[in-house]
Amino acid sequence: MRIVVNNTEREVPEGCTVLALLGLLDLSNKRVAVEVNTELATRAEWANWTLHGGDRVEVVSFVGGG
Repeated sequence: MRIVVNNTEREVPEGCTVLALLGLLDLSNKRVAVEVNTELATRAEWANWTLHGGDRVEVVSFVGGG
């Protein structure tokens, strides 16, 4: 199934969740914020939030500085 992640089309397996997508992107252990179709997906929802063909996902990582 095709989705758009940070403005780039990606092929992901049917039934892919937000958590699984983050694993595919090697981001599952990083501090990130995720938005699906302009709706914020909280960390508690990631494992149960199933993506659908055509979904638009934005993943933003946090960067600290000093």
